[in-house]
Amino acid sequence: MTATASTALQDDLVSRTRDVLDHLGLALSGDGDLVSRSPISGTEVLRVPATQPGGAATAITEAHEAWSTWRTTPAPVRGLVVKRLGELIDEHAEDLAWLVTLEAGKIGSEALGEVREMIDICDLAVGMSRQLYGRTMPSERLGHRLQEVWHPLGVVGIISAFNFPVAVWSWNTAVALVCGDTVVWKPSELTPLCAAACAHLLDRALGELGHDRRVHRLVQGDRSNGEVLAADERVALLSATGSTRMGAEVGPVVAGRFGRCLLELGGNNAAIVTEHANLDIAVPAVVFGAAGTAGQRCTTTRRLLVHSAIADEVVARIATAYDSLQVGNPAEAGVLVGPLVHERAAAAMDAALEQARGEGGEVITGGEPVEVPGCGGVWRRPALVRMPAQTPIVTTETFAPILYVISYDTLDEALELHNAVPQGLSGGIFTDDVAEAERYLATADTGIANVNAGTSGAEIGGAFGGEKHTGGGRESGSDAWKAYMRRSTNTINFSGTTALAQGVSFG
Repeated sequence: MTATASTALQDDLVSRTRDVLDHLGLALSGDGDLVSRSPISGTEVLRVPATQPGGAATAITEAHEAWSTWRTTPAPVRGLVVKRLGELIDEHAEDLAWLVTLEAGKIGSEALGEVREMIDICDLAVGMSRQLYGRTMPSERLGHRLQEVWHPLGVVGIISAFNFPVAVWSWNTAVALVCGDTVVWKPSELTPLCAAACAHLLDRALGELGHDRRVHRLVQGDRSNGEVLAADERVALLSATGSTRMGAEVGPVVAGRFGRCLLELGGNNAAIVTEHANLDIAVPAVVFGAAGTAGQRCTTTRRLLVHSAIADEVVARIATAYDSLQVGNPAEAGVLVGPLVHERAAAAMDAALEQARGEGGEVITGGEPVEVPGCGGVWRRPALVRMPAQTPIVTTETFAPILYVISYDTLDEALELHNAVPQGLSGGIFTDDVAEAERYLATADTGIANVNAGTSGAEIGGAFGGEKHTGGGRESGSDAWKAYMRRSTNTINFSGTTALAQGVSFG
């Protein structure tokens, strides 16, 4: 049951949010059809104008028109816009972090860490703007040369989720812009203030440097806007972050029009703790991975596979750590676990725990509701559940802080359990045995695989994404930029004669 927020808390949330919006220079009257409702209070904070029917199509039209100029703007010049965006984000880091805490319920350090990701990806993308490299290749024909050239793709549609309301947008937008694409963004309707703030800062960067602001368009509102992005042939790439169910809906629509999809979907991530693990490293990493962001990350640690020789000790140490976690208002110092995003998330957690018990599981600690004085919303204490096997509920992602613990006897058994789920995003092994670590890295079927590091959290320098039901997309660093461009293979004949490939003679 949702508690009732105090008037003092509600007044404080509204007042602080208005101060932040004023500091951002973002004028919002508080009127509109879209409600910004904080999971801290469980109540409305402000209202934001929603995109009206037909508005998404108009936004695509504007972005497509702006692309004709943006695509021919030199890439290093495009990079200057992203550089300025990064500077503005840095200047307003505390403002953005507050909005993330307000609408997503993240504790302060996690919210600020998400904003740090935005700054980092802007730095990386600025460098990319001078490194969109192609290749030259030797030709089999005398007096010929082959080369690959990368060109802007077009309009990139972005659909983002509530749990990373600013970082995921920046991963896609910073890279898309330096690649010469324009952007239409449909954020989660649960985080409209975060979206409005990000769009405002980019609009400011574009305006200060004299570029067409239609390079980036924001559409606020319900899923119908995302459906427009998926169906419109002018959207060359749709980057969608969310549930596997959502990906199963939008993927076929985009494929049906021969568009491109970049899908970042569910995760059901396992950490293996071997008998050769340093538990002083493993336990803190697992606790953060499972309980951080109240278990509402795609990279959350949901399964813990522990060697039977140390399973009792590991469970005891994690249970002790769980019992010390302070659950409460994420805006307050010392709190480590904030609220679940809404009642449906709490109901899903309760149902998962009930099913786990029915499948032979034992709840070691946690799972119960927590009443936070003065706050509304819904809180649950992170749950540690010992399971007899990898049962159906364990293979199902529940977006809540539940950590299932399963014992194993051999590394082969652990590796099989690790891979035996539909999702394939992140995973890890804790061991000081080099052979175990190398076997894990050679076997894990996840897009992200870690040794002596938790499943949750990733640096922007590496490509982010997963396999199987996670979608197969890659964002952020490495060569993920190639998803936002099209490749052209060029043949240059400077021989003065006609020569066909493979030695073909024709006439």
